[in-house]
Amino acid sequence: MKWKITSKSCQACVDSLGAQLVSLQNADGIQYLWQGDPRYWAEQSPLLFPMVGRLRGGKTRIGAREYTMGCHGFAKEKEFRLIMQEENALSFVLCSDSLTKEQYPFDFCLTTSYRLEGARLSVSLEVENQDSTVMPFALGGHPGFCVPLENDGSFEDYEIEFEKKETASCPLVTEEGLIDFTKCSPVLVEENTIPLRHDLFVPDALVFENLKSRRVALKNRMTGRGVQLDFDGFPYLGIWSTGDASFVALEPWTGCADSPDSSGEFAEKRGMRFLLPAEKAKYTYQITML
Repeated sequence: MKWKITSKSCQACVDSLGAQLVSLQNADGIQYLWQGDPRYWAEQSPLLFPMVGRLRGGKTRIGAREYTMGCHGFAKEKEFRLIMQEENALSFVLCSDSLTKEQYPFDFCLTTSYRLEGARLSVSLEVENQDSTVMPFALGGHPGFCVPLENDGSFEDYEIEFEKKETASCPLVTEEGLIDFTKCSPVLVEENTIPLRHDLFVPDALVFENLKSRRVALKNRMTGRGVQLDFDGFPYLGIWSTGDASFVALEPWTGCADSPDSSGEFAEKRGMRFLLPAEKAKYTYQITML
C-alpha cells in the first residue's frame, strides 16, 4: 500500500513494500525521484538491510552455518507495517520472522521513518537487536534521482558537487559486483566537483570511503536545480547510474559489498556494525530538493 505525506511546498509517497520512497515532488509537481524502468533499473529508492552490496558467490557464513542472501539484503522485498502516520510523517517497521531467519538468523526490528519539512525529506533507519547475541549488520539508502529534471537541460549539464574539496580514489567494482579496494583509481584531486557523463559509471558505481564531505549535491551547473544529500554518520557514499539512463543514485551506506578475497564470514565484511542484545542504532540522511 502507498502512503502520502505533504509539506507546504512538497509531497512524497512511500510504499509499504520495502518501505520504499516512490515519489518526491515539489510544489510545481516536478518529479525528483526516478520512477523506475526495467530496461535500466526497475527500483526507485530501496532500503538496504541487513547488508549492502553483494556477497562473494551469493553466500556467507554466520556461526557454523552458511546462508544465501541477494544483493543489498532482503528488507527491500518485505512488507513493512505502518506504525505512525501524520500529515508530514510516516513510520514503518519490519521485524524478523521465520522467513528472514532463513537468510539472517537474528531477531531484529528495523524502523523506517520519513519526515517532510519544506523541501527537505529526512529518512531515518533504526535497528534494534532483539536477539540474545551480538548482531552484525550494515544498512543504507539507494535513492535514484531524475537527471535531468523536467525541462532542465541534459544529463551532461549536471554535476556532482561535494561539500568540501576532496582527494579521493574509488575502488574497482568487478563484473560480479564485488568491491576491490586493492585496485583504486583517482577520481578527485583537491576538487569538489565531478561533471556528469554516462561513461563515468563504467564499469559500475563510484564508491567513496570516509570522505571529508558530509553533504553532496547533484545539480544542473547552470540552473542550480537538483537535489542535495546530507549523509552524516554514513562512512560510504555510492554514486551510480547505468547505460544511458536518465537517473543518478546517491547512496549513503554504513558498509559495502564483499571483496574478491572476502573470508566469507558475515561479521568480517568491510564496515559492519555490531549491536549488543537490546541495543539500538539510528542512522538518518536528508534529501533536499533544490
